[in-house]
Amino acid sequence: MSTTALTVSSITKRFDDFLAVDRVSFSVYPGQICGFIGPNGAGKTTTMRIAATLDLPDEGDVSVYGASVLLEPRLVRKQLGFMPDSYGAYPSTTVEEYLDFFARAYGLRGRGRRNALNYVSDFTGLDRLAGKQIDALSKGMKQRLCLAKTLLHDPGFLILDEPAAGLDPRARVELRELVRALADMGKGVLISSHILSELSNLVDSIAVIESGRIQGAGTVDEILKKLRPHMRVFLRCIADNETVERALLERPNVTSVHSERNGLAFDFDGDQRALAELVAHFVTIGLGPIEFAPQSVDLEDVFLSLTEGVMS
Repeated sequence: MSTTALTVSSITKRFDDFLAVDRVSFSVYPGQICGFIGPNGAGKTTTMRIAATLDLPDEGDVSVYGASVLLEPRLVRKQLGFMPDSYGAYPSTTVEEYLDFFARAYGLRGRGRRNALNYVSDFTGLDRLAGKQIDALSKGMKQRLCLAKTLLHDPGFLILDEPAAGLDPRARVELRELVRALADMGKGVLISSHILSELSNLVDSIAVIESGRIQGAGTVDEILKKLRPHMRVFLRCIADNETVERALLERPNVTSVHSERNGLAFDFDGDQRALAELVAHFVTIGLGPIEFAPQSVDLEDVFLSLTEGVMS
């Protein structure tokens, strides 16, 4: 992909003597969901607010489909939808009134406004709740309402700041399906969350930030290859572990072996064919492999490997 939906170019932001964001750079492409992860106080929300034209960087720039937040903020706002981690609504306001207010604020008129309201209400499942008071909505439905408001002007890029916070498991699954559907339409998405297990099933790439600095960015596979160039495999055999360990260390591509649970884990730098040959060899020499599993690495492993648990 040659055209980026979002390009964050070495932005820095200070609040008095506090350095909140320090030369942050990463990109998100159309149709891609990028997970923006980091501990509290890492600089996620500040970066998102700069990208949404709500704050200005002290240095650097952000562009959305080539439009600069510094030079062309109005054009950026037309192409971008920002869903904050919390939002307010007037009391005694219905779902329909809330969405209609923002549709008018976006400059939508006549049939275009009606079509936009019908579309976002149908897409988010709020059409049946049009006359309901916002105060009476569940947390999940309020999040859907905020997402619907964000989509009214059909932005090409979405920034979602902790959209799943406080949602029950079903609501999180439903929100995840909506976000995936938006990416499938070709929209780029930057999403932050502390629920890493939810992001691992959703994102195409990640950007990890700590103390205001990017610690790693790219697809999950790219980062995993840098963090762990070798495959980690768990093995349990009928033969005793000492015998199996000696046999493993005699094999090519096995770089280290250590005990794990009631078996052994070893690092392997060969390909899948070489791994299959190793299993076949162990069967042939009578070690009796009964459990053999390459170990997957998830976002929590990546996060813990790249961060130290400190705040800026």
